[in-house]
Amino acid sequence: MRALTLISAFLGGAIVGCGAALMFTPEKGSDLRSRIVELLRKRGIKVSDSEVDALVAELAAGE
Repeated sequence: MRALTLISAFLGGAIVGCGAALMFTPEKGSDLRSRIVELLRKRGIKVSDSEVDALVAELAAGE
């Protein structure tokens, strides 16, 4: 059970690290948003551009 916890923690950290790397890359905001939408759609998650814009605005506001 302890090994499973360690692996879960490692994978969780890797996912958070990848997300942070995407957010801090020197890329235009519109390009990054379209890349996020494309990645989500490849995984079967359907989002509109306006939903991504609203999420970015919410994250930028610190809520």
